[in-house]
Amino acid sequence: MLCTLGYDGYYKDLNPAWEKTLGYTRAELLSRPFIEFVHPEDQQATLAEAEKLAGGEPLIAFENRYRCKDGSYRFFLWSATPVAEFQLIYGAARDITESKEAEAALLKAGALQRAIFNSSNFSSIATDAKGVIQIFNVGAERMLGYTASEVVDKITPASISDPREVIAHAKALSRELGTEIGPGFEALVFKASRGIEDIYELTYIRKDGSRFPAVVSVTALRDAQNDVIGYLLIGTDNTARKQVEEERTKLDEALEQIRQNQLRFKDEFLSHVSHELRSPLTAIKQFTTILLGGLAGELNVEQREYQHIVLKNIRQLQSMIDDLLEVTRLETGKLTVELERVSVMLAVADTFNTLLGTARSKGVRLSYDLLPNLPSVNADATRLRQILIILLDNAIKFTPEGGAVTIHARLQQQDPRFLLLEVSDTGCGISPEIGDRIFERLYQVSERTETSRKGLGLGLHICKELVTRQGGRIWAERRPQEGSTFSFTLPVFSLDAPILSPNKNGIKPQGASVTTTIATRTAANVGTILSHLNRTPVHHE
Repeated sequence: MLCTLGYDGYYKDLNPAWEKTLGYTRAELLSRPFIEFVHPEDQQATLAEAEKLAGGEPLIAFENRYRCKDGSYRFFLWSATPVAEFQLIYGAARDITESKEAEAALLKAGALQRAIFNSSNFSSIATDAKGVIQIFNVGAERMLGYTASEVVDKITPASISDPREVIAHAKALSRELGTEIGPGFEALVFKASRGIEDIYELTYIRKDGSRFPAVVSVTALRDAQNDVIGYLLIGTDNTARKQVEEERTKLDEALEQIRQNQLRFKDEFLSHVSHELRSPLTAIKQFTTILLGGLAGELNVEQREYQHIVLKNIRQLQSMIDDLLEVTRLETGKLTVELERVSVMLAVADTFNTLLGTARSKGVRLSYDLLPNLPSVNADATRLRQILIILLDNAIKFTPEGGAVTIHARLQQQDPRFLLLEVSDTGCGISPEIGDRIFERLYQVSERTETSRKGLGLGLHICKELVTRQGGRIWAERRPQEGSTFSFTLPVFSLDAPILSPNKNGIKPQGASVTTTIATRTAANVGTILSHLNRTPVHHE
């Protein structure tokens, strides 16, 4: 970039490189004092050099920054010669912006590298290709207690590592990579030498023999030909984190023990209270039955009505106590599930007959609709009946007079290894926001404004536990103001297929155990197909 500058501070001539470099037009550069294009921080030094030139002193090398039209700045290196008789200065400027930026980047990188390498917060150990330590930074000295002069060109990092852990690390790598790896420095850098990122935990041994856990990151150092010329091992003291983890583990164990103790106390308390309540309730029920039977004298209409209310509430309380005892047995592992071949048809018919009177007394239509040739299920007959009773009883309870409750049974379309049973009602329905909370223990749906019997919110929780322990799952389809459908699956009984584990499709509750009895698979044991399995659909109301 060549220019002619007058002693008056204005450019007299410029070559085209100026326009290209700074972005101004030739006219813009010639119309303004040159000092206006100079960076404010460089203006004083630039004017000083201009005065020297005006005094006849040539300029050999001077750096300043010029503003471009877009607002950025470029670095220029100047040389100039004055011609006093013409009041002119002939100058040549070279754009050195790229080299200045590269220099700044190098300085920054160098400062960063020095800061990293001299950091006392982590150890930096560099070795040659054979593993002999070549660099041992301040952090390594602080952590390990050695001075650099005591280890450089003398030992490998394996010498300051727990030998048993190095051997174990070598064996683990050998198994992982399928090749024999020696139990020394090779094991510490084997992955890195093959371009695999490697970070591991290792115990370092200090000069005084004390130990501390470290997290070590290993990188292979390579030359321009990509050959390994050494290794860099960056280590951080992991003691504080290990201590926090140990304390957290101890705290979690203590909290779990407290929780288990609370659960055990609660279960024992519920079991004790439930048993203690059953005896007086049984006596009250017996005496109420005696009074209603007229064995203690005739009752008038009002007295009989009161006794029926007492009897109804006794039964409700007995149901609550039974639920409490059932939950206690579930959570203490005292409830057993005995799997065998069970007829769904018989289970549904039995439950239907049990609750038909309850449905009729409330004005609810109860029916079942079963597809033909329903296979048997691998289940506990008593527990299947218990599940159906809870679901049907709930459906009847929350269905208004004139509504309907229906039981459906068929093979599950998505997976024919399971039978699907559904209990649908035309009641008030359940809000979708409730989700699976409806199966939680003691959960009750607040928006169901049923004025009749109340419960503890344990029935659906018991259903979920019993279904899960028989290898199935349960869920609810919620349709606010349109009724609800509770569905559950059970494994189909098969002579050829293995019987599913009771907990394969569910989570066993803490502390629970399952006793499973599987019927012997012989022709004598299985028997013939029961006569009630008709080849036509079964519908009953």
